[in-house]
Formats: sequence, C-alpha cells, structure tokens
Amino acid sequence: MARPVPSPRRGVRAVPGALARGRERVTGVFQHRYPTVAVTGMTGVGKTELVDHLCGRADPEGTSESGSAVMERRVRRDRRLRGFRFRVVPGENAATRLGALDEVFHDEPVDGVLHVVANGLATGRRPAGTTGPALVDREEQLARELEDWTVTAHRIASMAVRRPHPTWLVIVVTKVDLYADDVDAVVRSYSPLSGTPFGDRLDELRALAGAAKLSIDVLPACSHLDGDAVSSERRDAYLAALEARMAQLSGHV
Repeated sequence: MARPVPSPRRGVRAVPGALARGRERVTGVFQHRYPTVAVTGMTGVGKTELVDHLCGRADPEGTSESGSAVMERRVRRDRRLRGFRFRVVPGENAATRLGALDEVFHDEPVDGVLHVVANGLATGRRPAGTTGPALVDREEQLARELEDWTVTAHRIASMAVRRPHPTWLVIVVTKVDLYADDVDAVVRSYSPLSGTPFGDRLDELRALAGAAKLSIDVLPACSHLDGDAVSSERRDAYLAALEARMAQLSGHV
C-alpha cells in the first residue's frame, strides 16, 4: 500500500510556526545569558555609580552631582558571554520616572530588581540648573526613602503575581563607608521581619507576591569612598558579593 504524500500546503503552513519556535528559543537563551535588571531607589542614593562599578565603567571622580531625568541603560558582559542588562530608573518624582517604572514592571518586565537605599544619607539634589549638593535632613530623607520604596514595592508585587516564573529582589544598602561601624545593624533594619517601617513594607510585599514568586536578599555596598573608614579592597569585596549573588539568582553559576 502506497504511503500518502504530504501536502505541500501543510509544509508551507508549518514554516511560520517553526520560525516562531526558533525565535523563542534564541530569545530564551539570550534572556538567560543577559537577564534584565531594574535599578530603583530615590534620587541621590547612588544608583548610576553603583551600576557603573558593576559594569566596569566607574569614574574615579564619581558621577554627576545632578540626577538623571531619563532611564539609563547599561550592559555588563563577562568572558563567558554572560552578564546583565541594567535599567536605571530615574529617582526624581517626575513623569519620566513613572514612565520608566511602567516600562520595567509592566511593558517589558525585568527578571530582577536592585533597589538601592542609603540609610537616609542620599545626596541632596538642587533644582535643575544649579550645582552642588543641597543641605538635607536625614530623617526627612529616610521618610522620602520609605515613600519611594512603597511606590516601587507595589509595582514589584503586581509584576510578580502576573508572571509564571519567580522574580528576585536585592535591597542594596549603599554608602556603607559613611556608617562603617554600624553596617550589620543598618542592613538588619532593611531586612524582612526586622520590625522597622522598611522591613514591614518588605513583609507586606512578600505576603502580596508570595514567597514562591519572589526571593529577597539584603546586601551592603558602596561605590565612591569618602575617607578611609572602608578600604578599596573592602569596597570591592562588597561589590563582588553582590555580583556573585546576582549570578546565582540568574542561574549563571
């Protein structure tokens, strides 16, 4: 009995599906090798400088005193052709910041989040057109930091419950050179179950998103060093620990 001859039309119809599956596989491999990471936090906490250090682009003179009004993009690559695509969200409470938050948490959801805090020691920003740091009150900065985190946490929770795979979050407690003797205590104050206002918000986020949907880490870091309270070797060790944890969370190791 002769075998039926496949219809040419059936083969033609199968081509687009095969191409689509091929594109999905390529996209999946690229996404695994270069996951996207949103970098959030209020203005002045050092987001751009932190990412520049992680990408090997650190400026010895530090970054500009004025915050960025647009989302900045950076790519980190290693010798194994793996890395991260960073999306640095503006810290200023402006339309560009809200648009950037929509992009990284809704339009093109990221794989992980670095939320940067500074123990109330964020650099004060002057109005546009002026230079130099502005005088700020630490308690006011802590309140603004908590307000900023509340907005971001809601976006993270909304993204985490929509997607089929887990999201990771690292709270990066930066500028530790300014409180070198209290690093452990400050890191604990930004941790889940700490009983602090920030810790309570983290607990709420984890309850909303679900522990299986969201992993949370809290790590110290610093970029630009003021004085000698923290050595450059210690600074590099902080950054290396952050890089190693990001690699673990992204399945690179």
